[in-house]
Amino acid sequence: MNPATSLKNVKNPLQGRMGEIHHLGLVAALVILAIIGVITEPDNFATSGNVVGILALAATIGVITVGMTFVIIGGGIDLSVGAVMALASVWATTVATQSYGPWVMALCAVLVGTGAGVVSGLLISYGRMVPFIATLAMLVAARGLAQRMSDRKTQLIKPENDAIQSLSTTKVLGLPLVVYIFAAVGVAGWILLNRTTFGRRTFAVGGNPEAARLAGINVRRHTVLLYALSGLCCGIAAIIIMARTTTGSSTHGDLYELDAIAAVIIGGTLLTGGRGTLLGSILGVLVFTLITNLFILNGLQTSDQLIAKGVIIVIAVLLQRRGLRTTT
Repeated sequence: MNPATSLKNVKNPLQGRMGEIHHLGLVAALVILAIIGVITEPDNFATSGNVVGILALAATIGVITVGMTFVIIGGGIDLSVGAVMALASVWATTVATQSYGPWVMALCAVLVGTGAGVVSGLLISYGRMVPFIATLAMLVAARGLAQRMSDRKTQLIKPENDAIQSLSTTKVLGLPLVVYIFAAVGVAGWILLNRTTFGRRTFAVGGNPEAARLAGINVRRHTVLLYALSGLCCGIAAIIIMARTTTGSSTHGDLYELDAIAAVIIGGTLLTGGRGTLLGSILGVLVFTLITNLFILNGLQTSDQLIAKGVIIVIAVLLQRRGLRTTT
């Protein structure tokens, strides 16, 4: 097959219909979870405060999941997202950075996250390292650097920089600004993935890197850009976590990489790359956030919550494999 032709057909109509069915399944799961919440906690679940809390909780991991979706569709993996977010939050809340004001703090978080993503991308593309190993090394290094910079202490945002905190406390139409940031990142990511050449190249690189190279795509450069995008999302997530907690800490984002990968998987994106949807990933984030909320309201243990998430991931992977056999 002509490589250029294969690039144009990275998503066939059958895959598109299967994606729509998968989205409907996730929506049905959300409805079922909501019904369970109303039945088990009628006085606490169906309240405006709880709904806002669910969306605010989903915002941080949701922004990270947007970047993770691009990386996995492009045939990679990023284990460093939680640690990079922690590093960005610590760097942005040092005394030196805070002295320049909230705008510089936000810019610092974004630059640190993007820079870490670029380093991971360069190691993978030009250093020929396996994505798992490169991002695992970044996870360890970023977490260690965050601990060194903060001396393992939580750094508080100064009162004069309360503009950061206002992102969590200021509400528009009943929703905090962090939720709108999540929505804006999601919409921008959807447009980038589905309506631009960058998105088509991402599917092509993830589906068949060699065919993408023969079609004229600079696979190495595109891979670096994918990890830079993931790092950018980590920087934005750092701003959200700083707004919600008014702190920068080396403990922020612990195991967020697993939650993001899990959300992408149950959203229908293949771990092997080349196929997936951003909408599915966002629905996956909402499913996991709703499960967390239900467990908290019902006073269930965290261990039970982790077991439930593990079962959901296994079921999602098995359904993916069955779907692949059906299409082939």
